[in-house]
Amino acid sequence: MAFDRPRWRDVLAGLSVAGLLLPEAVAYAGIGNMPPQAGVLALFAGLLSYALLGTSRFAIVSATSSSAAVLLAATGSLAGGNTLLRMELAAGLVMLTGLLFLLGASAKVGAASAFISKPVLRGFAFGLALIIIIKQLPRLLGISVVGHDVPSMLQGVAAQVAHWHRLSLALGGLSLLALAVFARPGVRWPGALLVMVAGMAAQHHLRLEDWGVARVGVIELHLNQPALPALAREQWLRLGELAVAMVLILYAESYGAIRTLALKHGDEVKPNRDLLALGVANVLSSLVHGMPVGAGYSASVANESAGAKTRWAGLVALVVLLVVAFSLLPLVAYIPEPVLGAIVIHAVSHMLNPQVFRPYFIWQRDRLVALLAVAAVLWLGVLDGLLVSIGISLFMTLRGLAQARLAVLGRLDEGHDFIDLKLSPMAVPEEGMLIVRPEAPLFFGNVESLMAQVRDEVARHPSAQTLILSLEESPDLDGSCVEALRDLSAWLQQAGRRLMLARLKNPAYIVLQRAALPKVTLNVLSIDDAVKLARGSQGKQH
Repeated sequence: MAFDRPRWRDVLAGLSVAGLLLPEAVAYAGIGNMPPQAGVLALFAGLLSYALLGTSRFAIVSATSSSAAVLLAATGSLAGGNTLLRMELAAGLVMLTGLLFLLGASAKVGAASAFISKPVLRGFAFGLALIIIIKQLPRLLGISVVGHDVPSMLQGVAAQVAHWHRLSLALGGLSLLALAVFARPGVRWPGALLVMVAGMAAQHHLRLEDWGVARVGVIELHLNQPALPALAREQWLRLGELAVAMVLILYAESYGAIRTLALKHGDEVKPNRDLLALGVANVLSSLVHGMPVGAGYSASVANESAGAKTRWAGLVALVVLLVVAFSLLPLVAYIPEPVLGAIVIHAVSHMLNPQVFRPYFIWQRDRLVALLAVAAVLWLGVLDGLLVSIGISLFMTLRGLAQARLAVLGRLDEGHDFIDLKLSPMAVPEEGMLIVRPEAPLFFGNVESLMAQVRDEVARHPSAQTLILSLEESPDLDGSCVEALRDLSAWLQQAGRRLMLARLKNPAYIVLQRAALPKVTLNVLSIDDAVKLARGSQGKQH
């Protein structure tokens, strides 16, 4: 895989994001009830695999909070209290997750990501940024909250108002202020890295821990010998079901992060290539008994905020982490929890811009879909929220197709063009003909409604002996459409009128030829050609 030449901004971004990733990896390992090295080794596997195989210049592949929660639920229910079995089950689940990603890449199912519309994606990003910020509140406030969903966390934070740690809150607030200063236009310093170093220095020299400020704590790294999970057939089968859920949640998070940042910078998205990168990363993580990995939103946005320009930033972060893991790991223990929380909050805060929804309100399009995406992610979580948002988007699209209108066309300025009579007073209807065009592709959900509109127009034009139906919006026709056109033709014949179908696409033309509709003229050319053909036929009849 060829890389552009690394830039100074990539080096600074890699340094900044490296300091964030290591403590995050340990924290997510804790969420999954895994040893710290499981998160760290997964981080190494994710950074290396995606830097070599991925497409996004900002994505950082590592363990994520949502996948860690799924891992905890899956392995806990199957292993009971057996720690060794739980570790093997976790490795098996990660292996199957990687294999499913690879299967998806080989089957090129990445194109299914196109069903996630931009309004849904922006609502998803807004809601996910809120979730990440809310989950960092206990760190800033120096409290412990039970539960990982948004309602539980907010309830826990509110219930412990009397126990909020003021020094932790002050330290987190100062960190946020410093990060905001470093983020000003023209400032080139790596804010996250400097704030982290300052926090470690304060923790070490001022002994903030004695004042109740929590720190990340000691991280012990033990390298595992690469090995396949040793599981029984029944256990593999059970893990296969759970791996589907893991793939969905990792893909939801990863694609949300990758495409959101791609939209922001006008980058190209290659979903199948990213599926391949995620598959390799998870297989590699499984071999070293690491955690499931995906393109985490907070880390990816932090990388972009730090100024990354190419995937070299991820490789720089990997090198830095390797150096830290084998020589400077004890220093990471001094990072104060409020500082880490402030860095994560600042990294995603710029995604909380309500202005991204403003165009949808001005256009009066998709505003409800975008807002429902925000609410769904907040209320239902990352995976369920995204799936519900996609469902709403598809429902609104299908509703629009089902309510398609029919345009009556006329000739423009005695030329060869035909347009909607409602759009221009210059358009003139053809004498003795009615020319109509459905304003959406015909399919089983709207064909009956559109054919009813056609009959109404025919009834309003008693002098029209020929109906020209332009099907330029329909690339193909299903069985319901063919039957509806057959019924329309029979109805017109009873009234002594004829039907011509114009501007047929090749698949539609082929299926109508096979249907052999009686006394229906098929025309793949323009409406003007259809009119000339109809004139010739009328002349022969006279």
